[in-house]
Amino acid sequence: QVQLVESGGGSVQAGGSLRLSCVASGFFYSSDCMGWFRQAPGKEREGVARINRGGGGTYYSDSVKGRFTISQDNTKSMVYLQMNSLKPEDTAMYYCAHRRGGYCSPPLESRDFGAWGQGTQVTVSS
Repeated sequence: QVQLVESGGGSVQAGGSLRLSCVASGFFYSSDCMGWFRQAPGKEREGVARINRGGGGTYYSDSVKGRFTISQDNTKSMVYLQMNSLKPEDTAMYYCAHRRGGYCSPPLESRDFGAWGQGTQVTVSS
């Protein structure tokens, strides 16, 4: 069973940066996919970025491409989301997620992921 714990959220002004971290415990296959999702009040959960556990592939939503970077350190069981040039519309609860097998080939929705963290809040003010 995979367990995920996020940290690193906070409040920043527009144009600022934050780095989210996710500690992932459990057993993993190289074909697993790790993802970051976000959900703003009154909106559906949105996929932000994904990375193949075994390396070699990253995917981003159009809304964050060029500003966010997903990375991982498998030796430390960590997944990161570096967020630069933040905008007020990036304000949301951010979740780390795990998909067993199948890699990260798009399209993937939240229902494709079986394990979730508790979330970390990101608030961007204008």
